[in-house]
Formats: sequence, C-alpha cells, structure tokens
Amino acid sequence: MNLHNIKNLKKRCSFHRKMKPFTITSLCCTFFAATHLSGQGTPDNTDTLPEALIIYRADQRTPITFQNISAAYIQARTIGQEPSFLLSETPSITNYSDAGNAQGYSYFRMRGIDQTRINITLDGVPLNEPEDQGAYFSNFPDLWNSVGQIQIQRGVGTSKNGVANYGGSIQLTSLPFADSSQSTIGVGYGSFNSSRFFGEYQSGFRKGKALYARVSQVQSEGYKYHSGNNAQSAFLSAGWMTNASFWKINLLAGRQRNQLAWLGVPESQIQEDPRSNANSPQEYDAFTQCLTQLQHHWSLTPTARLQSSVYYTFLEGNYDFDFNNFLGFSSTPELYNYAFRSHLNGFFSNYSVEKRHFDWTVGIHANRYTRQHTGSERVLGQLYQNTGYRSEISAFSKSQYQWRRFRIFADVQYRYSTFDYRGNATLEKMHWQFINPKAGFSFLANAKNTLYYNIGQTGREPTRNDLFGGNDDLLVDSLGNAVLSIKSPEYVLDQELGWRYQSAKLRCSANVYYLDFENEIVLDGKFGPNGLALTNKVEQSIRTGIELEAQLCVHTRWYLTHASSLNYSRIKEQKEVFQPILTPPLLVFQEVEYRARRWSWAVSGRYQNASFIDFANTAQVPSYWLWNSRMSFAVKGWSLRLFANNLTNIRYFNHGYMDVDGRKKLFVQAPFNLYGAVEYTF
Repeated sequence: MNLHNIKNLKKRCSFHRKMKPFTITSLCCTFFAATHLSGQGTPDNTDTLPEALIIYRADQRTPITFQNISAAYIQARTIGQEPSFLLSETPSITNYSDAGNAQGYSYFRMRGIDQTRINITLDGVPLNEPEDQGAYFSNFPDLWNSVGQIQIQRGVGTSKNGVANYGGSIQLTSLPFADSSQSTIGVGYGSFNSSRFFGEYQSGFRKGKALYARVSQVQSEGYKYHSGNNAQSAFLSAGWMTNASFWKINLLAGRQRNQLAWLGVPESQIQEDPRSNANSPQEYDAFTQCLTQLQHHWSLTPTARLQSSVYYTFLEGNYDFDFNNFLGFSSTPELYNYAFRSHLNGFFSNYSVEKRHFDWTVGIHANRYTRQHTGSERVLGQLYQNTGYRSEISAFSKSQYQWRRFRIFADVQYRYSTFDYRGNATLEKMHWQFINPKAGFSFLANAKNTLYYNIGQTGREPTRNDLFGGNDDLLVDSLGNAVLSIKSPEYVLDQELGWRYQSAKLRCSANVYYLDFENEIVLDGKFGPNGLALTNKVEQSIRTGIELEAQLCVHTRWYLTHASSLNYSRIKEQKEVFQPILTPPLLVFQEVEYRARRWSWAVSGRYQNASFIDFANTAQVPSYWLWNSRMSFAVKGWSLRLFANNLTNIRYFNHGYMDVDGRKKLFVQAPFNLYGAVEYTF
C-alpha cells in the first residue's frame, strides 16, 4: 500500500481506543530482560502498513526464477521446526538434521549448492555470518512464527544486501502489523519429548502506532542419543506512521544450548542401533544472538520513495570438541572449546521511482564485522585468541521498462569486500572487488501466461574457513609466513528460461537453468582439525536442470501442491569428469489436501534420488520416498493440529560423507513420529 493512503488507514483504525493488556509483551521483556491455507502464491491483499522492504523482491513480471511462500502456508505448517524442513517443499532444495528430527541444527542446499552460498535476509538485514557466510536459524528458534512472507530466488536473482547470492537467496519478511488487537498462545508436544510454547500479541493500530511481540520456548531430546536442544527466542516490532513516512524497529533475540550430533555414523553401527550418535556425550554448545533494526520509509512523492535502515547484530557462544572421539579413539578428560564473540554494524538506503511504464531503484549497503575467536582446552586453558575483521560496501542500480507486452529488466551491482586478521600470525589485509550484472526480459503472452529469460553473473570471495584450510587459528610455515589454502574468488554465470501461468484455479511455473562456474569452491566431503568441513577449488563445473512448481484447485475442497526438479551437474578436474557431492538428480514433492469448513487434512510424499558423497563417485546416500500427513481443526478461536511424519516408518538418510578412514558416514533421520499442537487466539 502506498504511504499516501495512510491517512485513510488511520481513520479506519481510530476506533481502537482501548488496547488489551500487554501480557505477552511483558512476558517477552521479562524473558530476555532487554487457519485458512491459501497456498504458496502471493498472499491476499490486506490493509496493512507498507513496512516490508520490497525493493529486492521479484514480482510476477520480473524475469527472475522465484517462488513466494505466503503467511497462511507458513502458519499451517510451522510448529517450531527448523526452517529447512519447510524450504524442502520447494524445487531443488534438500535438507537434513543433525539430530534426526525437526529441531536443533538443520541445513539445506539449493541446486546442490551449500548454505554458505545462499544469501539470506530478514527485512533486508543480512542473516549470513560474514566470515564463514553461513546462516544459523537454530540461534533464532521459532523464527517462522514471526515471518509474513518468504521469497525464494533460485540463481543469481536480483541484487541483495550482504554475502553474494551465488546459488540463490531466501528473503524473509517480518509479519505485517494486524489491523486489530489480538493475542495467541500455543503449546505443542510430540515424539522424542519435543515441545514448544509460544505467546504472541498484536496491538492493532492506535493513533498511528502498532506493536507486535512474540516469545517462544522450544526443546527436544532429539532422535539420536544425547542430541537434545533447548532454545528460547523473542521477537518485538514497533511501528509509527505519519502522513508521509513510517518508522519501524525490529528486535530479535535467541539463545540455545545443544548437545552435538554433527558427526556422521557408520552404516554398520546404524544397523545395530539407528539412534547412535558419533559425537561424544560431553560435547555441548551454547549461543546467544540478538538483532536490532531501525527502518524508515519516506514517501517523497506519489511515485518516489526512500527506504533506509540501520542494523546491529551481536553473537556470543562456544562449542566443545572431543578430538580423541573425532579420531575414533576413546574419550579422555581432554576436551577443546571454541568460543566466539562478534559484532555486525551496517546500514542500507534505497531510492526508487515508479512510473507507468518504468521503474528504477538505486541503493547502497555497507557493514563492518568483527569476530573474536578463542581456543582453549579444559586442562591447559586458553591456547590462542585472534580476531577477524570483515568489511563490505555495495551499490546497485536496477530498472524495469514496460514496452507493449515486454518488460525489460537490468540490474548491476558493485561489491567490495575486505578481510583482515589480528593474531599470532601476520596476514596482509585482503581485498576483493566484484561487478555483478544481470539482464533479462519477460513477455506477457496473454493475461495468464508469462515467458521470461535472464542472464546474470556474480562473484564470491572465499570464507575464512576456505582461507585457513579448516583451522580456527592461522598457521604459519617455517619462515613465519601465513599458510593460506584458497585465496581467489569464484564466479558463476547463470541463465534462466521460464514460464509462469496463473488462473483462478491453477498457478504453476516451469524453468530451465544453466549455471557455468569458474574456480568453483566445493565441499570435498572431508573435515578439518577442528571438525569444520573442508573445501576444494575445481577446474570446471556446470549445473543445469528443470524445475516445476504448481498449485491446483481440483475441486472446491481438494487441492494439489507439486514441486519437482531434475538436475544434471558435472565437475571436470584433471581430465576426470564426475558428479558433485550431495546433488540428487531428481527431487519430487507432492501434497494432496482436503479442506472443509473447520478442518483440513493433507498427505504429502517426497522423493529424493540417490546422490554421491565423494569425488570418486563410489559412495552414495540412497534414494527414498518419505510420506507425511497433517490434520487441523479450528473452532471459536481454538486450533488443533496433528502431524504424523514418516508414515511408512522407513529408515532413510539424506546426508553423508566419506571419512579419512575410508568408511561411509551417514545421517539417519527419524522413523515414524507424531506431533500435536493447540493454539488459542483471543
């Protein structure tokens, strides 16, 4: 909604003279001391404030491969599980969980590309940790409960803030403020002693002001032995509007304590006891992370606006590492610990103009990141301490021009990134520069059909882990020079050709893609001296495939949701040609849902083809079919939901690697399990 319509909205909201007690808000402050399903399409239009930073998102006519996941789709499925489980219901995304169930650490890959190469933002704020470029949702448990929309862009997409959207991007938008006051409390319980509690409060609009608050507690014993998770989070948003501008502040905080299960288990051991955990029972981690953002939206004219934001993210935590257990020996009192403390400060600002046939946006983003690393051993005490410094600045210009049935799109970004280091070794400050161009067009064949094509390139600098070869403290050679593993950046040229169709009963899209890499940095299935996954640079590599997603209303009460992808990927290295690891050629997700007036029932099936876990292409994670079901019932503010997962009770794996001893290590996922949730809204 344009900010010039805010006056009318304020008049409609002026009758809210009395606000309900801030019960949930008070609980949130004390705690941290500081439904109808509409499918995966664009959410219904509602009279809400224009607080979402939408300048990076694609729309129906943008020649970008993307998919929107609506708030209704999210809320029907979220029960405090890790976000990767929902993302795996979309094309080309695989996921796995360390503990085997849906809570604790879990990860995803897009088109076979790992999570450190996927740009992830919340209201435009980068969630990827700049040094190693990963995003850890476990630090913000139950985040999906406060997300209003997700846009997944596969491929280089449009320009974003933060790390390179090398394989794609996940853009999260916080919940819009509700039009009226309401509160919700919810509890859930399921297999493996998994539980969730949350309370949520929406103030509604009052004199141009609105408030949203949520607090959550999530915990589980985990499917594997000693793989439990205990986590809390809180989300607070406050908004204030005037005639021509809007201010919003987001406060997100989370803390978690996990037992660790990140080591794969030999297949023979899984056959004896599938709940086996290769990690030591004495290994734990604990992390606290907080994010603060201040947004300002200024409607300069009916066609021009300025959107700006400043943000700060703090993280502190540590994890244990039993080196003897990692090597396959019996545990001893020797136990290492890696501790981190980081600060990320940044801002971005964007100016946009929208005309009848033309729109243009220009923006700038900059941040500064410091992260202190401390290594210690339980008996010996502190072993080292060093600090890494990351800075980046980027600017972009994006425009779209409508000519008859064609929309012509152009986007170019300049990005400058640096890395500096202070420790026992001396490292000269490192610099990388990238110019990332994208261009394409879409053709509106008729009111229902759109065809599009785009081509784009992006570059990405190596992570700290790539640079240091898996070491947390920089090594030096006999002459005292820093030992670096991978220093040069990697590049990808992406081409996307697609078709979108939308009618009253059917919405679907299909696309083909071709990713051509230069100096690609890929996981090689091995682990470094502190347990971090190692990477290698390959000579030549491509990834290409077909993706399809659709939602169909078969009847007034029957609905089908489909997502599938067919992938062909190859790496060429020293005259050898092989498939990249953890890149299944075929993925299929299919859901059938029946909706009545007060209740709904759905069953879904997911097929994941076998994938290799070593460069020699001799060992695989086997293929599997996974069947899940869910049911919901709602009446007079009450909502009851029941989830039944792995209905056929199969033993399946979706991640693995080859260990240095030549044995295949796998991650088994949970057998048949149940979860129930009750919510009350008033």
